[in-house]
Amino acid sequence: MLQAFTLFHVAISLAAIVAGFVVVYGLLNNRTLTGWTSFFLATTTLTSVTGFLFPFHGVTPAIILGVISIVTLAIAYWARRQWLASQRLRKTYLSTMVIALYFNVFVLVVQSFEKVPSLKALAPTQKEPPFQVAQAIVLVLFITLGVLSVRRFHGDGSAKALSRAA
Repeated sequence: MLQAFTLFHVAISLAAIVAGFVVVYGLLNNRTLTGWTSFFLATTTLTSVTGFLFPFHGVTPAIILGVISIVTLAIAYWARRQWLASQRLRKTYLSTMVIALYFNVFVLVVQSFEKVPSLKALAPTQKEPPFQVAQAIVLVLFITLGVLSVRRFHGDGSAKALSRAA
């Protein structure tokens, strides 16, 4: 049963990551992709929620990240709704969308170094330079995507399109 649940959790996580990159591509091109955005938010929320259903003992870094992710997603949902009425929360909306995707990719890197034998051999404790370099590259990539999204996406005329999806 746990194996099937794990497979489900991984599948929705990967779907969320793919959808998130599609959404960010749209943001970078000043395009509102309402269907993809709704799918990304739903699957990312489901990923975070299902993460809490695994057996755990005590507070772990994964639990802390899950809580931060849920808070980030709540802000993203709220900013998206508010942004429909005015452009005031555009930067909040864009930032939280990119941060939510970053959290998913951050966990993907952690899990890859934990589960893929060749990566585990490079960084068995995840304190070694290969792991740190990989996470630094991911962080720089997402900071760049966040800054570019805020600069390029203005959502001109997209509030009506977003309101249909909200």
